[in-house]
Amino acid sequence: MANRRMFSLDVVDTDIFLDMPTSTQCLYFQLGMRADDDGFVSSPKRITTMVGCNADDLKLLIAKGFIIALEDGIIVIRHWKQNNYIQNDRRKDTIYQSQLAALTVNNGIYEVDTKCIQTVSETDTQDRLGKDSIDKVSIDYQLIADMYNATCISFPKLTKLSDKRKKTIRARFNQGYTVEDFKRLFELAESSSFLKGGNSRNWSASFDWLIADANMAKTLDGNYCDRQKEKGGAADGTQSGSSFKL
Repeated sequence: MANRRMFSLDVVDTDIFLDMPTSTQCLYFQLGMRADDDGFVSSPKRITTMVGCNADDLKLLIAKGFIIALEDGIIVIRHWKQNNYIQNDRRKDTIYQSQLAALTVNNGIYEVDTKCIQTVSETDTQDRLGKDSIDKVSIDYQLIADMYNATCISFPKLTKLSDKRKKTIRARFNQGYTVEDFKRLFELAESSSFLKGGNSRNWSASFDWLIADANMAKTLDGNYCDRQKEKGGAADGTQSGSSFKL
């Protein structure tokens, strides 16, 4: 493993990165320094404690899409290949080949390959709190909840993952939605004046509303995105002569 690591300003000089707490930013750099040559870190919890950060910093990095949590407590730096280029004759292949095989690379960014079927043993399933298995693909319900709380700061905080909420999340994954779709959903909701209450009804969305089938589809389609106000446009960001339907 190399002793030097690089960090791209395209990643760490963005608003989404700089808006995170200093402790969370620090943890990102510490994890990056200790990753193997493919960006994998085997002991993120120990490193988090060792450098004086906490579990919330780790969860926020996951929720904001800077690291990906994999099985057995392993994480991978999502923008690793944007940050670092290691020549083949100097690079040591990661020992986590099965985890690497479950990822794809798009423009230097790791993404979870949802088509890759992972076998989950009964023992592993019992050890994963807040996770379920659909068609042998592991679902981390708590990750979805943490992602919502970290992104949708203008909405009511989600404090409990009820069985009904887990069932709804599971249904969305069964329809083919991915973790990235949920991340995009929450980002679009937080950026929507209408969904945050900027409408004639003084109504605002909630976690349960966002993850409902039709509402998730409409939000991801951009139906609630703020539009440039035209002459005679509505105060909630809709265009003149049009209105959102809930």
